[in-house]
Amino acid sequence: MDINQLEVLAAIGRERSFSRAADALGKSQPAISQSIRRLEMELGELLFDRSSKDGTLTDAGKLLLEHARHIISLRENAVTAIHDLRELKFGKVTLSANEHTVFAILPIIAEYSAVHPLVKIEVRRGAASRIPEEIASRQVELGVLSFKPEGDELKSIPIGTDELVLVVPRSHSFSDRKHISISELSKEKFIAHNARSPYRKFVVDVFGKHSINLEIGVELPSLEAIKRLVEEGCGIALIPKLTAKSEIASGRLIAIDVKELKLRRKLNIVHRRNAALSHAAKEFIEVARRMFDKAELG
Repeated sequence: MDINQLEVLAAIGRERSFSRAADALGKSQPAISQSIRRLEMELGELLFDRSSKDGTLTDAGKLLLEHARHIISLRENAVTAIHDLRELKFGKVTLSANEHTVFAILPIIAEYSAVHPLVKIEVRRGAASRIPEEIASRQVELGVLSFKPEGDELKSIPIGTDELVLVVPRSHSFSDRKHISISELSKEKFIAHNARSPYRKFVVDVFGKHSINLEIGVELPSLEAIKRLVEEGCGIALIPKLTAKSEIASGRLIAIDVKELKLRRKLNIVHRRNAALSHAAKEFIEVARRMFDKAELG
């Protein structure tokens, strides 16, 4: 039994005639009759009363017709669903990002959701060191990283850049400065993230290279908490500039460049190189590309 046979059955049931069903399906009447005979032989039941001329169904025929209509409807629904998925009338994008890189995709999510409001976006929090593995093992389709993973299994697509910046409260003596030297930080108390990230290692190494005391007075598990504590005047912090964009723009935090601590990193969307990405994920990447290209052009 195949769906073409069921379509023939449904057409005869609808048209109440073998000849009209043949016309409706664009087939010859002998082909229609042969299809029904094969179906009857497979089932071991007559489906039509041959003594009638109007395609009268037997009880077995009526029962099969009910299921045939349901199966045909399911197929049509499936085709429509695939079309809707392709047209992004629904779907889902799953990404993994850490506390830093999630800030890079917030504008992308806003742009994407404005155009495709019916697509769900799920961002899972992951450690940067584990995100490549999550992508490779298909736990998520996309990841956001501030580095390119090693190997050829994953493909990286640039979506922006970020840099390390010193943030201080408005009340700090540095607040009217745009640039300072690392030597001026020897007596400052820092608020730091307790994750052992590449940013933290870079800062510790540079302070050590210049023989400057790095006093970390408070360690916290989140960038949001660090920013709030800096605003309260409890210390200063070196954080990725992107994560404090709104606070800097509003003047709640003052951003200062430290010339010895220049660290600019490219942010990437990462996916499996040969992956059959969902339509939703492909469009998310395209939106990110367009926004990055527009920003690069100025």
